[in-house]
Parts: sequence; structure tokens; C-alpha cells
Amino acid sequence: MSSNIVYRQYTGESDLPPIMALVQHELSEPYVIYTYRYFLHQWPHLSFLAYPEESSDPVGVIVCKQSMHRDVTNRGYIAMLGVHRDWRKRGIATTLVRRSLEVMKAHGVEEVVLETEFDNSAALSLYESLGFIREKRLFRFYLNGKDAFRLVLVVPPSTDIDDDSELDAASDRSKPLYIPPPCTITIPPLPYNPDDEVSAR
Repeated sequence: MSSNIVYRQYTGESDLPPIMALVQHELSEPYVIYTYRYFLHQWPHLSFLAYPEESSDPVGVIVCKQSMHRDVTNRGYIAMLGVHRDWRKRGIATTLVRRSLEVMKAHGVEEVVLETEFDNSAALSLYESLGFIREKRLFRFYLNGKDAFRLVLVVPPSTDIDDDSELDAASDRSKPLYIPPPCTITIPPLPYNPDDEVSAR
């Protein structure tokens, strides 16, 4: 397959059936339709689809959210990430994550978190190549009984402040930056090889 890949944001309910079909086919965790709607109706701008340029069927999707965590931290969350197995090893997953991260950053995100199966080495290496670190292991996190790693990406504040008033406001912010807890697991990152790219969440 030599098709170029086209990326676009979620546009509405008509995108829901192909998203559900792709996620259900590629991920092990089952989701009901209300879970999809919870994310897609509130944060449609954070969800992206990937298509071959000559097709209307998506081959990749990312579903995310962004909200205040405990009224302190502007937190993004990657809920679902999947790429059709016939279209892997093309950097599609990486591009989907990068696009969602850029929109989150434009909305002031301070940290981004996600969970992925503890033995999904391709997913772990992909996220670690983007700067995520393993925060903790969650035992029997999934319905299939598998453990998960929670990963976190700390996003530094923007330094693109030109106006003096904006600079003063930024210096007066009392919201603390995220500091990883003492129990953070130190595990050497895996080398990221795009040829090993697989679906992940």
C-alpha cells in the first residue's frame, strides 16, 4: 500500500460507527456507545481520524479529553488509540498522538496521562519516544485481568508571552506544576522503532 494518509478531526455522529468498528477490532478492552459519546461529544476537537486519501474508511483513530483535575491541573487524557493492523508501520499512531497533543497545548494543558497494557512494548516505546514516563503500575486494571502502566507527559508552560500584562499574570499564577510522586517507577525507556508500531491505548 502506497497511499498517502489524510488526517482530520472528528466532525459528528456520522463518524461514530467507523470509530467504534475500528476500536473494537483493534483494542482488547470493550467500550459501550455511551463511553464513545462521553468523549466525542464533549471534546470533538481532540479526536482525530486517519484515512487513506482514496478511501472514506478510517484506518486510525485517537479519542481524548481535557479538563481540570481536582481543580488544580489542566490535564489531558488519551482514552483510545488504534490503527488498523494492515496500516501499521507508517507512523500513523505517532501522528495522531502529536495532533491531539498540539490541540491540548493550545488549550493550556499541563500534563497528559493514559493507561496501556503493561506488556504492550510497542505502545510503551511509542509513548516514551514522545516524552511520556511510567508513573505507576495498575494491577488487574483491564477486564481481561491484565495489568496496566499509567504514563504521564509533563507539559512545560509556554514561554511565548509578548505582552507585559500577560507576563505579570503568568508570574502570579498560583497553580502548581505537576510533580511526579515519590513512588514513580524508574524503568529504562524502550527504543522506539516505527516498524513495531501497533494499536495502543
